[in-house]
Formats: sequence, structure tokens, C-alpha cells
Amino acid sequence: MKNDENTRKKELVCGNPRIWKDPPGAMMYCSGCQHPVIHRIISEVLEEMDIYEEAICILGVGCHAFIQVSWSIDTLSCAHGRALDSATAIKRLNPDAIVFTVQGDGDCLAIGAGAFIGAMTRGERITTIMYNNTNYGTTGGQLAPTTLIGQKTTTTPLGRNPKLEGYPVRAAELAADFEGTVYSARGSVNSPANYKRAKKYIKKAFQKQIDGLGYSFVEVLSACPPNWHLSPVDCIKRIEEEIIPEFPLSEIKG
Repeated sequence: MKNDENTRKKELVCGNPRIWKDPPGAMMYCSGCQHPVIHRIISEVLEEMDIYEEAICILGVGCHAFIQVSWSIDTLSCAHGRALDSATAIKRLNPDAIVFTVQGDGDCLAIGAGAFIGAMTRGERITTIMYNNTNYGTTGGQLAPTTLIGQKTTTTPLGRNPKLEGYPVRAAELAADFEGTVYSARGSVNSPANYKRAKKYIKKAFQKQIDGLGYSFVEVLSACPPNWHLSPVDCIKRIEEEIIPEFPLSEIKG
């Protein structure tokens, strides 16, 4: 090919993130599940910030944990609810590493509530990305801390009743109340615009860790078609009409 001023260098504008294995772990998920979409955002952020070689991902127990077969980065799979305890130890032993937990709402807010509170109280210099699909997706769709009032689950067949099961936990607002938390936000991936918005939040959360400022937290809303008993398209509609009004999207702190 003749080189001249009209010859342009080819650049990759779309494709699988470099840290994804082939075939990608997204193949393991139910149709319409948005966990792989959030996985992709994290992958893009790690690559764009050029921190993936220093990154260590700590995984709780849940659908989100399938990412361990998708990423070519260091990962640790923990006992249910203990991701933040393990992340604390790893960060203190490796202060230059980019340590982050990927957790579900149940793993982080129910069995992992003590570890969550402890990490925020101490202001650990780690990052949490919590997937909120309003139920325990892996084990059959039971009530979770984020289940909406009136939402039917396998353990609340008549719908969540606040007099019996209490109210949904707004994790991003809870995290923002702790002095040790320097950044807290909630995003969603139900539209291209919200995808970009969530990506911005996750990038900011990692930057807070790089700057050594304290604990950073991002909650991301995610669809669960099988347990919501909805089509993938109807799940998108439900997020917009029911879930976002209950869990507003915004940067709450930082």
C-alpha cells in the first residue's frame, strides 16, 4: 500500500476488552441478564485507566462471581459475604495494588453487612462495585435487602410487606453517610446514556482509590429476567418505571 497523507492508521473502535478470555464468561448468564454488561464497563475502565495489571478483584458469592472465568486479572473468590474483609487484608499487604470487590446486593448487604460497615468505618482504600437486581438471583429469587415493597419472590409470594420483611436498603445513600467513604454513586445499564453514566461513576471510584483518599462505592442496577418473570425487554421497562424511582441514579458523595 502506498503511504501518503490520505492513508490512515487503523484503530480498534469496538471489540472485546483485552482482559476478557475467549469465549467470554457472558455465555454463562441467562438471556437478558445485565451482569455481563457491568463486567464490560469494569473491563473498559481498567483498560482505559491502564490499571488492569495492578488490579486484584475480590469476589463474593452470587451470579456476579462468574466473572472469575472471564477476566485475565488476579481474582480471589471468598466465602459468602467476606469479600470486603479479604479485600482489606490484600490491600494492606499490597498497598500499591488496585483492590476492588464485585458483589451482589445480598452478598454485600445481608450476610456481608458487617464487613461492609467495617470497611466504611475504617475508610479502607478499596473500591466496591455492587450489582443490585433486587433478589437472590443465583439461588432461585429469594427476598434480598433491596427487594422492592410489593415485589413477589420465592420467600415473599404475596409481595414484600414492610411490616413483616422491612424496607429496601438504599446502599449508596447508606455508604455516603460514613466519614470513611469518599465516593458513593448509583448507576444503571438500562440505556446507552446510563451505561456511559455508570462508567463515569466507576472510573471516579477507582480514581479515589488511586489517590489514596478512602473507601469508594458504586451500586449498579441490573436486570434478572428469570426471577422477575419478565422478558429482557420488559425488564428494561421495569428498571425505568419501578426500580429507578426507588433507587435514584446519581453521585451521592464525592
